[in-house]
Amino acid sequence: MQDTELILVVDDTPANLDVISDTLSEAGFEVAIATDGQRALKQMEYSLPSLILLDLMMPGMDGFETCRRLKAWELTQDIPVIFMTALSDVADKVKGFSLGAVDYITKPFQEQEVLARVKTHLKLRKLNKALEQQTAQLTTTLEQLQKSQLQLVQSEKMSALGQLVAGVAHELNNPIAFITGNLTYAHNYFQDLISHLQLYQKQSSAAEIAKHAKEIDLEFLLADLPQILTSMQQGSNRISDLTTSLRIFSRNDTTNKVLFDIHQGIDSTLLILMPRLKGNCGPAVEVIKDYGDIPEIECFPGQINQAFMNLLANAIDAIEETYQTHSIEQIKTNSYQIRIQTCLAKTGDRVLIRIQDNGMGISNEVKQKLFAEQFTTKPIGKGTGLGLSITRQIIVEKHQGTIEVDST
Repeated sequence: MQDTELILVVDDTPANLDVISDTLSEAGFEVAIATDGQRALKQMEYSLPSLILLDLMMPGMDGFETCRRLKAWELTQDIPVIFMTALSDVADKVKGFSLGAVDYITKPFQEQEVLARVKTHLKLRKLNKALEQQTAQLTTTLEQLQKSQLQLVQSEKMSALGQLVAGVAHELNNPIAFITGNLTYAHNYFQDLISHLQLYQKQSSAAEIAKHAKEIDLEFLLADLPQILTSMQQGSNRISDLTTSLRIFSRNDTTNKVLFDIHQGIDSTLLILMPRLKGNCGPAVEVIKDYGDIPEIECFPGQINQAFMNLLANAIDAIEETYQTHSIEQIKTNSYQIRIQTCLAKTGDRVLIRIQDNGMGISNEVKQKLFAEQFTTKPIGKGTGLGLSITRQIIVEKHQGTIEVDST
C-alpha cells in the first residue's frame, strides 16, 4: 500500500461523516468528504481517490445516479465504490451492484468492518491494476512473437519460393531453348520449300526442279520438318503444363473454402518439384502414385498445396540424406522412391492421403518434436524448422483434419 491513499466519503449526514473520517484517518488514510453527489463529482476534477464510500439516500442526486455517472466517466470508472446504506432491500443492493459497486456497508457502522472492507477492496484494486499491466505486457510480447513468427513464416515461404523459381526456371528453360533452337531449322526448311514451290510457279524445267531438290535435300527435309514441328509442339505442351501447375499451386485462397481436386494439387506440386525428383543435384526419385476414387473436397487450395510442398520436399530431403550415406555400390543397386496413396476413409467423410519415402527413418525422440515450431534436424541455414509446424496448422487448425507420422 502507498504511504497515504485518498478515500472519498460521500454522505449528507455530518455525524456519519465524522465517524467514518475518524476511523479512516486513524488507520492512516487521507480522507476527503462530500455532502452530496454533485459535490462528489466536482471533487473528482481536483484529485482522484483510491476508493469511494457512497451513501445511497441523499437529497438531489442520490447514490445510484452518482455511481452511474462515476462508472460512465473514463477517469473514474475503475475506482471501487462501496455503498453505505441503512436499506435492507435486496432489490436496492442488486441495483447497486448492477451499476458497478463492489460492496456495501450497512448503517449503523461497525468500524472494524468498514476498515476490513476498505482494505480488501484497495488490495483487490492494486492486484487488478498489476494484472492489467501484466496482461498488457503479455499482449505486447505476444504481438511481438506473432510478428517474429510471421517474419519466420515469410522467410520459410521465400526460401521455398527461391527453390521453386530456380526449379521452374530450369524446367521452362529446356523446352524454350529447344523451341528456339528448332525455330532456326524450321525457318530455313520453310524458306527452301517456298523457293522450291516458286520453281513450279515459274514453270521451270524438270531438270532445274530436280537440281534444286537435290540442293536442298528435299527428301530429308520432308522427313525432318514434321519431326521438328512435333518436338516443338511437345515443348509447347510442356510449358503449358508447367504454367497450369503454377496456377493451380499458387491459387489465392478466399475467406471461404472451395471445392478442390486433391490430385490436381499433388500433381502440380510434383511438377514444380520435378528438377529435384530428376536428380539434377542428387538421386533420381521415382514417384509411385496410387490414386483412389475420391471426390473434390472443400478446402483452402493454396494452403493445402503448401502442405503438400512441405511434405514432399521433406520426403526428398530424407532420400537425399540417405543417398549421401550410401556407397557407390548401394547407389547402383538401390531405388529411391516416394509413394503417394489417396483413398476415401471407411466412414466416407474423410479423405486419407499417405506420403511414404524410403529414406532413412527418424528416432522416437525426433518424432515427438516433429511438428514443434523451429525444431529442425537440418544444418544451420538449411531449414527454419517451420515447414512441418505450418503443415500441421494447415491440416489440423485450418481444415480440422489430423496428421500423423510413422517411421521405421
